[in-house]
Amino acid sequence: MSQLREFESIFSLEGKTAVVTGGSRGLGLHIATAFLLSGCSLVIVTARKLEGAQGIRQAVEKLNALPSIRGKAIGLAANVADSKDIVRLTGEVKKLVGDRGLNILVCNAGAAWGSKFEDAPPSSSIKILDLNVRGIFELTQNFLPLMTQVASRSDPSRLLIISSTAGTNVPHIGEHGTIMYSTSKAAADHLGRNLAVELGTRNITSNIIAPGFFPSKLAQGLISNLGGEESLSRDNPLGRLGEPEDIAGVATFLCSAAGKYV
Repeated sequence: MSQLREFESIFSLEGKTAVVTGGSRGLGLHIATAFLLSGCSLVIVTARKLEGAQGIRQAVEKLNALPSIRGKAIGLAANVADSKDIVRLTGEVKKLVGDRGLNILVCNAGAAWGSKFEDAPPSSSIKILDLNVRGIFELTQNFLPLMTQVASRSDPSRLLIISSTAGTNVPHIGEHGTIMYSTSKAAADHLGRNLAVELGTRNITSNIIAPGFFPSKLAQGLISNLGGEESLSRDNPLGRLGEPEDIAGVATFLCSAAGKYV
């Protein structure tokens, strides 16, 4: 018989602290929900907007209303494509976590653009690269002291980069082309590989989650342009698009004891 140490809690995030960027909706909100249900003591969600149907305030209210949670969610408005705002955000998080440090950083916020290649303005490329690549780099830089503060070989801190299958293929060209978005995700993937090697020696694991299509505000326009959910589902071997539990499960696995050697 194998001796599996504390296997009953291997998927638990009991007492952990986490930051989830772009956490007010879509994949980020699914992940934040899973973290709280898995035992996190504090989940800090960020987005640019505080109010509104997609804003932070409504997301935090939903998160804190989850049944049987012992932790809590706090929302902080921030533009994680802006260097100064990243520094400010880091300072506010430091005040909230104190000696607990930061166990988990999820870089989920992202931007997309779809158009003919000839019609894409320079502003679209700047926005995409600032948020999808440089923002991840600077977020990790700034949060590094808080993550190393609590990282150990037996219980490493975790960095998750939410990328896309678009980073490894050429998904859409022509009228609905996403060339710079796809390029930014390829860059985010390789950034994640570099960080895995750079930060592994500091007891921080770095992993990339590359989802396909999940119904969300970011993807909904492209989903509609490409024929809708039913049409895209037929192109998937499982015959469906992603569901909240799919992203929630893999993120929880990677941030729990079950994923500490990944």
